This record gives sequence, C-alpha cells and structure tokens, in this order.
Amino acid sequence: MKYSLSLVLLFLVNFTFAQPSEPVIPAIEVSTHDFRLHYNMQAPALTIALPEELEEISGLSMTPDESKLVAIQDEDGEIYIINKVTGEIERDYNFYKEGDYEGVEMVGNSVFVVKSNGKIYEVHDFGGEHQQTIKFTTSLNKEYDVEGLAYDKKNERLLLSCKEVGEPSEELSLEKSIYAFDLKTRTLVEKPVYTLRLKDFLYYLENNQHVHRYKKMKEHFSENPEDFAFAASAIAVNPRTGDIYILSSKGKMMGILSPTGKLLHVEKLEKSIHCQPEGICFTKDGTMYVSNEGKNGAPGRIYRFDYEK
Repeated sequence: MKYSLSLVLLFLVNFTFAQPSEPVIPAIEVSTHDFRLHYNMQAPALTIALPEELEEISGLSMTPDESKLVAIQDEDGEIYIINKVTGEIERDYNFYKEGDYEGVEMVGNSVFVVKSNGKIYEVHDFGGEHQQTIKFTTSLNKEYDVEGLAYDKKNERLLLSCKEVGEPSEELSLEKSIYAFDLKTRTLVEKPVYTLRLKDFLYYLENNQHVHRYKKMKEHFSENPEDFAFAASAIAVNPRTGDIYILSSKGKMMGILSPTGKLLHVEKLEKSIHCQPEGICFTKDGTMYVSNEGKNGAPGRIYRFDYEK
C-alpha cells in the first residue's frame, strides 16, 4: 500500500511540473520592435498650394498610373483631378449632389467616395462615356462620423476609418474602429477589422519616450482619460510596406499600424505645416502625399514626403 501511494504521489508531482504554463497573451497590441519612420514630417519635399475650389479638401487619392492626384472637398459632389506638381485642377467631374464627403479612392476605372454617414458612392467608368454613380448604404451612420477611405489592394477591400464611436458606452469610449468594405461582394464587413485603443497609445508612449514631441503627445492623451483624443481624419495603406497610416487632425498626429493591426508608431505633426490634415495617399515606391484644408485665409495645401532609405 505504501508502495502504491508513493507511485501515485510521484505521478502527481511529475504531472504537475510537466504541464505547460498558460500562454501569456499581451493585453496591449503594440509592437515591441524599433520602428523607423522613413519620412521627415517636418520637412516636406514639395509644398503645393491649391486653388480656392479646394480650400476644404477632405480626401486624397492617386490615379492608377500615378500621374495625377484625385481629390474631393467636403461640400460639393465633385471629383477633382489635380496636377501633382503644380496643384492645378486639370478636370473635375460631378458625381452626386452636395453632401459631407470625406474620403476618396480610385480603384481601376472606378472612384469610390465615402460620406460621413457611412454611405459609399462608386463612380463607375469614371470620366468615361458610361459614367454612373452607384450608392451603397452601410450599417454605419453619422454617429460613427466616417472620415477616411483607403484601398487595401492585398485584401481587395476598402478601409473606412471612424472619427467617433458610433454607439457610445463606457467601454467603447476608449476605442475607435476601422471597418472594411469588401470589393468582391460590395458589402460592409459588420465587425471592425482594426481597433485603435487608448491603452495602446499610452503604452506606446510609455515605452518610446524618445519620439518627436513625446511630452506634448503624453499631455494630449492624459488631459482627459475618459476621452480617446485620436480622431481619424484620413487613412491610407503604404504599398511599399503594407503598413496603414492614419491621420488625426485632432491633436495633429499620425498613427501607423502593421497589416495585422499592431500599433507601430505615433508621430506628432507640426501645426505650422499640418494645420488640418484631412487626406493621405501613396505611390508604389512609398512617396507620400498629405493634404490639409485651408485655415485663417490660407489656401488648402498638399505636401509631398519622399521615402528615405
């Protein structure tokens, strides 16, 4: 009996120590690797002053051949084709009636425009003989305040960044969502594909105190802990890296996510340059264009930032 009891005890001890420990799942979706920003956001390579029609430029994209910029402004249902060196409007096309239009993306021969209430307009055969506008109503509404639209080529979808929560609650007040519009089915994916969280930004800043204007950003996020003061005003996928760049006019910041949704970097933008960043797009080689609405009598502007190796 003693012999059997000893075997049982030995078995229990070995079983206990042989069990693998529970995997540690990080609560914060933040990359622990050093991130190098390949752009000097304080020194644009080119500054383009825009004509009066685009003083309130609210969205920016690129033609597929990368020869021109595509823009909208947040009042008129017009799509503008812009010279990417001079800022001159070369053509403009009416696609719908007046409205609060916030993001634009050109995909093939279609131009997609998103309204702040979540409605998406596809301008099919853009500029062609058979141009027509198709409207898609999504489950997002004005409470979400959709402000950004990006083409995610790898996943054949559009990304819609929301400035607000949509359905306020104590938990959701500290999060902002990014949704996807599937281009194969022309439907919205109901659950967010990415989530921006206040705790991720705070964790990032706590562990990256060397970043540009760290103290200013720390103060910005700590002023009111009940409010997540990062409100996406534009979004784009960098085709060179696959990373997702999100502008916030509020606080003048840029957040960068990995394709899997990890927060890689937060950059403080200089107010003297980025008075109201509302649009962003890239060329295939990583050249970045950022548009700003005009303010205090100044014209709207587009800045070019070259990819630095």
